[in-house]
Amino acid sequence: MANKRILKKQVLYVCGDIAAECIFAADVVPGIDEQKMGQIVVDLAVLQEQTLQKMNFTFDKAPRDFENRADYNKARAAYYHAAFKSLKNTFNKSIDEIVARMNALLPEEQRRLNKEAVNK
Repeated sequence: MANKRILKKQVLYVCGDIAAECIFAADVVPGIDEQKMGQIVVDLAVLQEQTLQKMNFTFDKAPRDFENRADYNKARAAYYHAAFKSLKNTFNKSIDEIVARMNALLPEEQRRLNKEAVNK
């Protein structure tokens, strides 16, 4: 399990980098709908805020609820592992959807040029 502080920084970096790409593409690539690209930036900000708020969860059991401390630690670790995994999967799925929307806004000529640059 990643440190919560590191995970929060990664969410901030990912959302910030994608938003910067959106702004850059809206300014540089001709033929992009700037309104739709701006909406993607807003959606990224909402996603970032929601993800950061969802990171604050706690294990609702106490050590006295278990036979021994080892069982408590094992259950607690499994809970946090599952919670962070679910959060990361949800975040990644949302990011994939946003990237797909970004790519759909690119003109066909720009998509072809991007594919050629990647294949070199």
